[in-house]
Formats: sequence, structure tokens, C-alpha cells
Amino acid sequence: MKYSKKMIGKRVYLSPMSIEDAEIYVKWLNDFNVTDGLGTSNNIISVESEKEWISQNTSKYQLAIIRLEDDMLIGNCGLQEIDHIRQCGVVGLFFGEEENRSKGYGQEVLNLLLNYGFEYLNLNNIMLKVFSFNERAINCYTKVGFKEIGRRRQSYYLKGRYWDEVYMDILKQEFMTKGTIHNDI
Repeated sequence: MKYSKKMIGKRVYLSPMSIEDAEIYVKWLNDFNVTDGLGTSNNIISVESEKEWISQNTSKYQLAIIRLEDDMLIGNCGLQEIDHIRQCGVVGLFFGEEENRSKGYGQEVLNLLLNYGFEYLNLNNIMLKVFSFNERAINCYTKVGFKEIGRRRQSYYLKGRYWDEVYMDILKQEFMTKGTIHNDI
């Protein structure tokens, strides 16, 4: 089996990344429809560089998003910049194909990651960054319980226009109060 079910939701599970998926990631990470929202459209990713990146990050908190119904890789997510002394970290995710966006997978993935970060990594604050044009993502993050904590104005230039970087976070207590932490996740 190519994937292992580290965190299981209702429709997706999170698995350690597989180096065998490098070509799929390269396709996505060279697609402006994916990278414009990540802020990485200026990068050119090769299969070799992606394999190297995957092999260097397999023991970190970078995970593949797999659809439960068919074990199909649909995206990537992770917790980065973890500081165990300050008990904080940064979350990120993306979906490769348009057909897997706006289906509620993002909320499910975030709930799995937040549960893991708060319950297993003992974090208290998890934040993210999103660009102001990405209303679909902002709506998803708000539904999960993230709150805007600030903006870096006009700091992202894309296609002839400047956009704000929006910073959002959620505290462990807010997540727990929302009733989304489950021991069976």
C-alpha cells in the first residue's frame, strides 16, 4: 500500500508523503491555478527537486491529502514553523485539481491538522497566511474558526495588481470550545 492512514476524517485521510507522487506534485506546483494562491508562481519545480524536497520532509509534519473513497492523492498539507517553547505553529494546505476544491475537504483537513497540532504536538496557537483575493480559502478558514489577526498591505504582486497578505489564527481553547476536537480523529 502506497499510503498509510495517519489521520482519518469522514472523506479524506492524511498520510506521509510518497516519493512516488513527485510527478503529480510537480504538475500541480507548476500550475498557476495552484501556485497563484500559494505565492510560488515564480518558481519552476522539476521532478528531481521535488523528489529531493519530499525525501527531506518525510519526517516532518508534511502530509499528503488522500480521498478515502478511492485512495486518490488530491493535495498536500502540513504544520510548519513549529515552536514547542512558544507552543505555536503555522498550517498550510492546497488541492491540486479544481474538481477537489469547494467540496468541504479543506475544512476536514484543517480540523484533522488542528486536532493533531493541539492534542498531539501540544500547540496553543496555530496561524496561517492567505492572500486577500482568495475569498474561497478565507471562507473555509473562517468556518473552521480562524480569525483575522492582521494584514500586510499590498505585499503580494500578481498579474499587474497588489494584494494583501491576510494573517489568521486559532487558539486551542477556541478550537476545543467549537467542539471539533475528537479523540477518534
